Amino acid sequence: MIKVFFLLFFSIFIFLPQSHGQNNSDPETSSFSEDNLPDSLQGHGEAVRWYRMAAEQGEADAQFNLGLSYAIGLGVPQDYSEAARWYRLAAEQGHAGAQYNLGNLYGTGRGVQQKYSEAVRWYRMAAEQGEADAQFNLGLSYGAGLGVPQDYEEAVQWYRLAAEQGNASAQNNLGYVYGTGQGVPRDHSEAVHWYRMAAKQGEADGQLNLGVMYFNGDGVPEDPVLDYVWTSLSAAQGHEDAAETRDTVRASLNPDQLARAKDIIARCTDSDFQVCD
Repeated sequence: MIKVFFLLFFSIFIFLPQSHGQNNSDPETSSFSEDNLPDSLQGHGEAVRWYRMAAEQGEADAQFNLGLSYAIGLGVPQDYSEAARWYRLAAEQGHAGAQYNLGNLYGTGRGVQQKYSEAVRWYRMAAEQGEADAQFNLGLSYGAGLGVPQDYEEAVQWYRLAAEQGNASAQNNLGYVYGTGQGVPRDHSEAVHWYRMAAKQGEADGQLNLGVMYFNGDGVPEDPVLDYVWTSLSAAQGHEDAAETRDTVRASLNPDQLARAKDIIARCTDSDFQVCD
């Protein structure tokens, strides 16, 4: 039986506020280009000067933006310790984005001593304000027993809250727990539902896992064509395990099935993963 992949990581999403009092998340996790940032973060050297003035007067959004500037090195040298200091000031005023990012620093040990229990504390504050990425990371913490006693049922609750807000990683993980019965009664149909939600957002693990469900006939009728479709879409994003699975399935398809699969892949790609059967 082909294995199912469970996404487990501490996400390091950075919040990019676009206006006073509004925080939007941008899932960039490794490199940052000023060209891709909101107008409020371009020309950042001058922006930092004004953020600092407001931050020193206790303005939480400015403290958050100054922490963000230090975290990604825009307008100032990158300095995670300074980022943590300014995030903390904003977080203590209830700023959900700062609470989440401070949790990430504790989870990864950047700028502070790594301490999962402290990461969980800040994730929880942000999660209770409805921040989906924090809800997802809190679910991960309970699922892995990092900073809290392992509790699959609690993990499911937080995954669900994030998944219902459209967090694709949480949708994939919620599919996994339904497929394996971790913290919920095992339900392959429900697993397929959440994998499909993630897959339609372009989440590569969700696409692979949905393909695996079609391969095994778990929660859906066995269908090697749709297995090939979803594993191909995942592999196209660089997922090595999906590429291996795709190649295995391809060897079993006859020419008509392969032609049908390619038509579906083209239609699915053109529709941004919405029309894929």
